[in-house]
Amino acid sequence: MKIALIGYGKMGHMIEQIAIARGHEIVCKIDVDNQADFDSPAFASADVAIEFTNPTAAYGNYLKAFAHNVKVVSGSTGWMKDHKADVEALTKDGKQTLFWASNFSIGVAIFSAVNRYLAKIMNQFPQYDVQLTETHHVHKLDAPSGTAITLAEEIVDRLDRKQSWKAGSVRWDDGHVDGSDDHRDDELLVSSIRHDEVPGIHSISYDSEADCITITHDAHSRKGFALGAVLAAEFTKDHTGLLTTSDLFKF
Repeated sequence: MKIALIGYGKMGHMIEQIAIARGHEIVCKIDVDNQADFDSPAFASADVAIEFTNPTAAYGNYLKAFAHNVKVVSGSTGWMKDHKADVEALTKDGKQTLFWASNFSIGVAIFSAVNRYLAKIMNQFPQYDVQLTETHHVHKLDAPSGTAITLAEEIVDRLDRKQSWKAGSVRWDDGHVDGSDDHRDDELLVSSIRHDEVPGIHSISYDSEADCITITHDAHSRKGFALGAVLAAEFTKDHTGLLTTSDLFKF
């Protein structure tokens, strides 16, 4: 398979290594300094482009890829608030193809399935209050993480006592705290920690007077995310429309 990379930072380099090891060809690498290559024959020859950039650039990158009918796999977060309807229209009936996920880790896909099942069970036990905490490296721009938002939405959809989620405080290594943990009883609090070079930790706790039940996913490195992105590209090559991990992983 021919793959183009959009974004050539740490994730882009790791994706390149894994893709080549799995027998794929990297035909084009686009970063901030060679945006004109979106219009190159090399980019247009790609079966799939894998995009890991930032929330402000992602949607524009999709449009540039779609202009050449190149399918996109993307792990960029933060664009859905303003452009979700636009992307749904562009991918309707398979006109263009986007595989989007807030997290491509196979472990996180399993963790998400456990989260959904646990929330369904906990809907029967209102004595347990739920809270979500995510921890990432100090360079991460968005808070809460896209993965935390996805997990929170899965919980809210299954717990009658929670009507929405609310972004709580962000705690930094230097001791300062942004935001507040104030929230209503019917809001799921999602707190953030920015620490060192942590790839990603997500913890969900159900606490009661009697006991506490906690599930955690702790990423050891970015390798799991990169492998998942390549697996998603392999899947996307033969599928169309708006795709996500529930299409790739059937559990």
